[in-house]
Amino acid sequence: MLAFRMIPVTHYQQNCSLIWCGTTREAALVDPGGEPDKLLEAIAEVGVRVGKILLTHGHMDHVGAATAMAQSLSVPIIGPHRDDSFWLDRLDQQAQMMGFAPTEAVRPDRWLADGDQISVGDCQLDVLHCPGHTPGHVVLVDRASRLAFVGDVLFKGSVGRSDFPLGDHAVLVRSIVGKLWPLGDDIRFVPGHGPMSDFASERADNPFVADKQFG
Repeated sequence: MLAFRMIPVTHYQQNCSLIWCGTTREAALVDPGGEPDKLLEAIAEVGVRVGKILLTHGHMDHVGAATAMAQSLSVPIIGPHRDDSFWLDRLDQQAQMMGFAPTEAVRPDRWLADGDQISVGDCQLDVLHCPGHTPGHVVLVDRASRLAFVGDVLFKGSVGRSDFPLGDHAVLVRSIVGKLWPLGDDIRFVPGHGPMSDFASERADNPFVADKQFG
C-alpha cells in the first residue's frame, strides 16, 4: 500500500509529497519545490529510500529543488510531459517573477506521457496527461490506494489558474471532468497547495467543476 507525507515548502506553501511503498520502503518525491534541507530531514525521519523525483508540471514552486535533490540523492528526475519543457527552460525568469533565488536548470531524465506507469516499490502510479493549467501537466494516480497527486489541476473548492502562457480554462475543465472524475468518487487527492479533498466532494460543491455546472 502506498503511504505518503505532505511537506509544504517555500513561501508558496507548495505540497511536496514524500510517497513510499509500505512493503519495500522504496520512495519518491513528488514536486520538490524548494527547501531541500527540509525534504532531506523528512526523508530521514520517515526512514525510506528515495529512488526518483517525480514532477507534475514545470512551475518554479513545484520544481525549484528538483535538481538539488536529484544530485544529493543520486536519483533521476521523471516528468512532467514534454509540453512543459518551455517552462523548465525559463526557470531563471520564473525565479525573478515569483520571488525565488536563482535556481539550477531542471533537465528531466525521462518525460512522461498519458498512459505511462511508474513503479514505487510494489506500488504502481498511472500517469494522466491533464493540460490546462500548463500544457504538459500530469496527474499521478495510485488506483490501489485510491489516491491521486494532482499538482495544480484541482484544489479543494477550486481549480488551477489558466492565465499563464499556454494555459486554457476550457481544456483544464475537460481534463478534470473527462479524466479525473471517471476514476471514481472515492479517490482522495493531494493538491499542489492547501488541504486534501476527494472527487465526490468536488463533484458536489466545487463551483468550477461540480456536476451541476454541466446540466
